[in-house]
Amino acid sequence: MWVFPHPPLLLELTVLVLKGVSVLSAGNVPALFRRLEKIKPLYDWTYKILMFICKILLIGDILITCWSVAGRYIPFINDPHWSEEIILTLMVYMTVLSASLSIRRAAHIRMTAFDKYLPKNAIKVLDLIADFAVLALGVFLVIYGFRFCNSPLSLRGKYASLPGLSKFWQYLPVPVAGISMIIFELEQIFQHLESFWVKDQTEKEAK
Repeated sequence: MWVFPHPPLLLELTVLVLKGVSVLSAGNVPALFRRLEKIKPLYDWTYKILMFICKILLIGDILITCWSVAGRYIPFINDPHWSEEIILTLMVYMTVLSASLSIRRAAHIRMTAFDKYLPKNAIKVLDLIADFAVLALGVFLVIYGFRFCNSPLSLRGKYASLPGLSKFWQYLPVPVAGISMIIFELEQIFQHLESFWVKDQTEKEAK
């Protein structure tokens, strides 16, 4: 059975949050955010690594597609029989990973037509609600994604063009997407919570 992984990033975040409980009880909220800022380099490296993986997947997709198309029209080049399934699998991995990267950049499509009519705090609250909704989706994908990956349909199923390759690898992007969504959504929640205290305090000090 696949054991649910515990990414070091999430573990360190948990430790920092527990250390910050005493800070919260003392009422010094900005100090907690300064402590949590220490894990930002880990997020930067995670983002860069996932971006690099997405680039490799895209290059692989393009090369295999060119190989497959060339094999259909050029006599001395063989068209690999496994190209279609592998291209689709790589595309799925690239899609889910790039979607999680978009969470960090806040690049997903969103409705902002009413933002100029709402108070700033109301917008922050709505952003937090959206964050927790996406976080819940990520948890759902992780739990049920790993369950499906460990199901007989996944473990016993094989690629039609590659009988030696399990369908497990075709369904693995679902929990992978959930994990990456959780990682980057936690950062978004932290930033939106930080905006309630840190920016407000800065404005008060400026006055």
